[in-house]
Amino acid sequence: MLISTFCLLALGAVGLAQDAQTPFSFEDFPGYNGDDHHEFKWPINKVAIIGAGVGGLISYSELSQAGFDVRVFERDNAPGGNWHYSEETAGAPPIPNKDPARADYEPSLPDQVPFQKVYQDGSEEAVLQRLRDHRRPRPLWNSLTTTSPSVSDLTIREFPWPVGTPWQLTHALVQRYLRSFASWQGINPSDNSSSIAYNTRVEKVEKHYRSDGSQHGWTLTLKKLTRTGEASSKAEWWNEHFDAIVVASGRFSAPNVPSIPGLEAWAAKFPDRITHSNQYRHPDFIRNKTVLVVGASVSAVEVSRDINAYAHKVYQSVRPSKRPNPQLPPALTRLPSNTTVVPEIKAFGSVDDISDGKIELVNGTVLTGIDHIIFATGYRYSYPYLSQYHNSSLGPDDRDPRAIVTDGTHVRSLFLDFLYIEEPTIGFINANQGIQTFVYSEYTSLALARIWQGHAKLPDRKTLREWHEKRVKEAGGYGKHFNIVGLHYQENVRFFVGWLNLVALKHGGKQVSPPSE
Repeated sequence: MLISTFCLLALGAVGLAQDAQTPFSFEDFPGYNGDDHHEFKWPINKVAIIGAGVGGLISYSELSQAGFDVRVFERDNAPGGNWHYSEETAGAPPIPNKDPARADYEPSLPDQVPFQKVYQDGSEEAVLQRLRDHRRPRPLWNSLTTTSPSVSDLTIREFPWPVGTPWQLTHALVQRYLRSFASWQGINPSDNSSSIAYNTRVEKVEKHYRSDGSQHGWTLTLKKLTRTGEASSKAEWWNEHFDAIVVASGRFSAPNVPSIPGLEAWAAKFPDRITHSNQYRHPDFIRNKTVLVVGASVSAVEVSRDINAYAHKVYQSVRPSKRPNPQLPPALTRLPSNTTVVPEIKAFGSVDDISDGKIELVNGTVLTGIDHIIFATGYRYSYPYLSQYHNSSLGPDDRDPRAIVTDGTHVRSLFLDFLYIEEPTIGFINANQGIQTFVYSEYTSLALARIWQGHAKLPDRKTLREWHEKRVKEAGGYGKHFNIVGLHYQENVRFFVGWLNLVALKHGGKQVSPPSE
């Protein structure tokens, strides 16, 4: 396999030319015009990071170096996030989609904490399933490799790859690299560090109030799940308090399956024949079968390529872009010549056996003889621990300044897409699409550090909202295109470099350079 879904373009970042975000610009930046600045209600010393993937690990490094007391919570048993490959797979995607507030997982909240519960599951498979549901295996397949034009795109600058590292890397090499970086930071599982908690899922983040009724930071409700025997496990719940939160739990935990007439009945009848690309590991199960792959993203095309030599026939269903001046998604040029590209699916007909079923396309064509369907239709934003900031009732033109997630296609109410305007003690790392996550997270996590130190001043909330709304208007409104940086990636990086270096000149501290230097 010749491309990585987690490198230059990221999963689903297709058609960037027409879906590019308006770049950040110093000309419009309100932080330097002398307006009133935001004043934090409490000093920020203790910071929680949710997730130990690329963004979480880099955030830990930057915030720790800046003097914050940092603690990381990772639901998996190892660092690396989407680069932690496992032969285990996530469960079948819900069809129809769940509300984004619960699309990743259903938080488990006992009546009171601390609390413990022992599960006697009766079999090894049952306890393994419980552990899988808790940590959620990542959407990597066995043959996935990187094709970034330079290994620097996958480099943490303070922790360079060895000289002579090839430009094309297996996912296992990237995973080991990230584990080495975690070990260098002293937060690998074997380090037994109190600065990180593995197998620990954040169930809820809520405001923490003092006895006088004033807010002072955030309370996290945490759940740790550990195996205690061949068929048993133990869950522990407790609370911890923090002054600020970094959301670095990623974008690839809530698979999206489009709503198509008849699909729900097919999924109920043939649950093992309808899967999502996040479950894909090996092509062997597809041998001599006729397969329909749905989607035109990088992952859709690369899964299609991976199964091509095994399948009897592969169809690729592609939905045309609805944006102005649509272009052919560039990933489709990599499809093997014997793959048949077909239009969007209109409906699934009634059926007793999947291979006899009829799938009607929007142009009137009917497909039959399909043995397996793989939906490679992307993911939705989902932060179950921030459910109070989800509002799926809002449409693209509706406004609620508290809402971060609506339909799951984008995040909103974030200053520069990384800081929550209503509560600027919540930061987001790598929430954008179309970025080099190893590079971009250095700038955004350092920006959080400088803001929370009080060195980089934020405008008042009203000005932040006005600036954000201007960006929304320039982007053509909210939608799945809104957080795609795309062609403006280098401009945004230069913005952060300029901003951070101005702060460093005034207050001292680390200066940064663009990735090419």
